Amino acid sequence: MRGRIPVGPEVVEHLEGSQKAKERLRVILETMTGALRVKQACLRLDICEQRFRQLRAELLQAALASLEDQPAGRPRRPEEPEQTTALRQQLEALQRELQAAQVREEIVLGLPHVSVSRAAAAKDPASPSQKKRLRRRPRH
Repeated sequence: MRGRIPVGPEVVEHLEGSQKAKERLRVILETMTGALRVKQACLRLDICEQRFRQLRAELLQAALASLEDQPAGRPRRPEEPEQTTALRQQLEALQRELQAAQVREEIVLGLPHVSVSRAAAAKDPASPSQKKRLRRRPRH
């Protein structure tokens, strides 16, 4: 026979896991290769036949599930709920408003205080008599 010598239950030693789990896997594999009978395996693991058959079925089911076809590439990220998207947009809008307010505050603090000059008052279309009338309140 050519090629590598087939490996059996001893391959379990190279896997990651606890010693107890490795021993269980090794014994189950030995029963599947015919090197060990189920009753002997149960005595070695100190479990009943029902529990042994349950462990073997779980092992085979997990192995089968891991061999199922998987879609290529990375799994898709789950989509955000609508409420989360709306809250994220609201947060971004509030952050833009805050930044604009901070810029306006910096501009105001950086400008010298300007008093109302006569030139600005001269540009006002209302005459002084009209201003007085606007200031007066009607008495009843």
